[in-house]
Amino acid sequence: MSTSKNINNPVGQGGGQRKRQSRDERANNGPHRNADRQGAADKKAELLAKMREKAAAAGNAGADSSDAQA
Repeated sequence: MSTSKNINNPVGQGGGQRKRQSRDERANNGPHRNADRQGAADKKAELLAKMREKAAAAGNAGADSSDAQA
């Protein structure tokens, strides 16, 4: 029996027993990866928002203290 080099045309698989994979899925860039990347982007956005809030609070506190000293 010959062997197939193409994952979408497997020899000896009976035709259709294996899901046809897109190029992205074969490169491990399928829909599951997109969901992971979206989750990471959400976490990053949340972290940046928290950091900006802290920086703004520290900036306001610094401005208030410098006004009191003047």
